[in-house]
Amino acid sequence: MNVISRFVFALLVAAPVQSLAQDATIAAGKQEYMMGCAGCHGESGKGDGPLADMLEIHTPDLTRITERTGGGDFPFYNTLKLIDGRDVRAHGGSMPVWGDRFQISATSQRGETADMVARGRILSLVAYLGSIQQ
Repeated sequence: MNVISRFVFALLVAAPVQSLAQDATIAAGKQEYMMGCAGCHGESGKGDGPLADMLEIHTPDLTRITERTGGGDFPFYNTLKLIDGRDVRAHGGSMPVWGDRFQISATSQRGETADMVARGRILSLVAYLGSIQQ
């Protein structure tokens, strides 16, 4: 097998693996979303959760994050920082600082630190939000 054939073969093998990993990340993010976000933002992400009317702020439609930020690419990093909340306090007092909550509740049997677990949960949540953009 020549170099080009090996490269093409490697791409063909890697693409399904990457897709499966991305699908698993989004599925984990959806689970995080349903447990922690759907109460306020709604199961569909449109800001119509059962707790939304009890909040002092308007609960945003999370399916339009990209649109609200000018279109183009989903603002992955900014969304991650806002949800984490440990470095950037966002959404006023109603939005929990999920980085702290995830870190406090983190358990690991493989040696990850609580911060690693928290960041992984937030990453999967942000990947899910990116997948529901309209």
